[in-house]
Amino acid sequence: MLTGLDRVPSTVIAVVLGAVLLIGLSAPPVRAAEQPESSAPTTASAVSPLEQALIEIKSEEAAVRSAAAALLIEQGDASLIPTLDAIRAEADRATRQAIKPVIDLLKNHANLTSAQSDTRRSAAADLVGTGRPEAIIWLEEAAAKEPVWWVKYTMDESAQLIRLRADEPAVRLVAVKKLGELRSQNSVSALKEFVEAAAQSGATEEQRVLADAAQAAINQIDAWGWWASSIETLFRGISLSSILLIMSLGLAIVFGLMGVINMAHGELMMVGAYATFVTQQAFVAWVSPEHFDWYFPVALPVAFLAAALFGWVLEATVIRFLYGRLLETLLATWGVSLILMQAARVYFGDLTAVIAPQALRGGVQVMVGVYLPFNRIFIILLSIVCVLGIYFLLFRSNLGVRVRAVTQNRNMSACLGIPTRKVDSYTFAFASGLAGIAGWALTMVGNVDPGLGQNYIVDAFMVVVTGGVGKLAGTIWASLGIGGLNKLIEPVSGAVYGKVFILVGVILFLQWRPQGLFAAKGRNADA
Repeated sequence: MLTGLDRVPSTVIAVVLGAVLLIGLSAPPVRAAEQPESSAPTTASAVSPLEQALIEIKSEEAAVRSAAAALLIEQGDASLIPTLDAIRAEADRATRQAIKPVIDLLKNHANLTSAQSDTRRSAAADLVGTGRPEAIIWLEEAAAKEPVWWVKYTMDESAQLIRLRADEPAVRLVAVKKLGELRSQNSVSALKEFVEAAAQSGATEEQRVLADAAQAAINQIDAWGWWASSIETLFRGISLSSILLIMSLGLAIVFGLMGVINMAHGELMMVGAYATFVTQQAFVAWVSPEHFDWYFPVALPVAFLAAALFGWVLEATVIRFLYGRLLETLLATWGVSLILMQAARVYFGDLTAVIAPQALRGGVQVMVGVYLPFNRIFIILLSIVCVLGIYFLLFRSNLGVRVRAVTQNRNMSACLGIPTRKVDSYTFAFASGLAGIAGWALTMVGNVDPGLGQNYIVDAFMVVVTGGVGKLAGTIWASLGIGGLNKLIEPVSGAVYGKVFILVGVILFLQWRPQGLFAAKGRNADA
C-alpha cells in the first residue's frame, strides 16, 4: 500500500529540505538578553555604591549631588579624601560646594581617633557646626573609648548640642537637661533661644516645657560659672603675685641691705628678657630645629648673668658713691633706666617676641570652665623655687650670715672683718640677677619691649614697703595681697582704676603701720 509520502516525487522533497537548510543558516544569532538564565554569566563587574556616589556627586542636578554626598558621609571614611580632593580640584563651583562639607566631616570623623588629645577635642567641637545626625553616633562611639576626661566631656557636649536641632521635642528636652548637668557654657545662647521662643504669643505646651527645662539648665550653668570664674581669678592673682614676688625679692634685698631706691630694677628685668630673646635667636641660627626648645633652659643662666653683670657695673659706677642719699639714688637710677630703655629701643626695636617651648604651650583643664595655662603654672613654681633658694642662701649659708650681719649693723660687721663693700657689690649683682630671672620668666606671658620693666616696678616697690623693708616673709605676703587684690578689683573697676585703688590702699596701710607687715631691723630701722 502506498503512503502519501511515497506519492510525492523525490525532487520535491529535496527542494523542501534545501530551503529549510538555507533559512536556518541565514537566521540571526540569539542575543544575550534572549538567552535563558542558565547561560554563562556576563564579564562586566558591578559598581559599588560608594563608586557610584563618587560619580554622581559630579552631576549637574542638585538633588543627585545631595544624595551622593549624604551616602559618602554615611558610608565613607578618610580613605576617600584624596579622591574627593582630586574631583574637587577640577570640578565646577556647585560640585566644590557639595564636596567641601563631605571632606570636612570625613576628616573630623577620622580625627576623633587621632593620637593627639587636642586634635580629638578640636574635631569633636568642629562637628557641632555641621549639625549632621551621623555625627552624634560618631561622637558617642568615640566618647565611649576616650581616656582623657576633658576630651570626653567635649564629645558628650557636642553630641547634645547637635541634638538640640532635632525635630523631636523629646530629644531636645533630654539634650537640654544633659547640657545643664554638663554645665555647658557653649549651650547658653541656644538655651536662651528656647526661653525666648516660649515667651512669644502662640507658643505651644511643648515649647513652654522645653523653655522651663532650658531656664533651669541656664541657672545651673550660671551658678557653676561663678565658681569657675572665682577660681580663675584666684589663679590669675597668684600668677601675678608670683611675678611680683620674683621681681621684688631682689629689690627687697637691695633696699634692705644698702638703703638704695633702685628705679632701674625694672630695666634689669628687661635685660634678662632680651638675653632670653638673644639666646633664642642664637639657637635659630646655629642649632638644629629639633633641639630648638633647649634654648629656654640655656637662657636661664644667660639671663641671670647678663642682669647680674649690668647690676655689678651699675653698683660700681653709680650707686657706690650715693650710699645713704635716698633721693640721689632714686634720681640717678631713674636716669639709668631711661638710658637702658632707649638703648633697647634703638638696638632691638619696639617689639620682639619669644617663642614658648613646646612643654609650656597650652594648658590643663582642671574642671569645667577652669583652664590653667602651663606658662602661668611654671611661673608660680619658679617663684616657689626662688623663695626657697633665697631662704637657704640667707639663712643656711656663710654668705647669708654676712649679708644679714651687714643689714643689721654695718659698722659692727666691718669691725669683725666682713668686707662690707664686697658684700654690697655681690649682693647688688645677685639681686639684679634675680630681676633677670623674672625677665626670663616673663617672656612666656607676653612680648618683650623696652617698657617691660615699667609695667611692674611701681607694684614691686609697693610690695617691698608694704611687706617691710628687707623682710623675706613680708615680701611674700605683700606680693600675694597686692597681686590678688589687683586681679580681684580689675573686673569691677578696670585695670587703671584698680591700680589707683591699690595705691590708695597701700598709702592708708602705711599710715597705720609705717614699718610694713614685718618691722625692719638694722640701720634702716634706726634711721
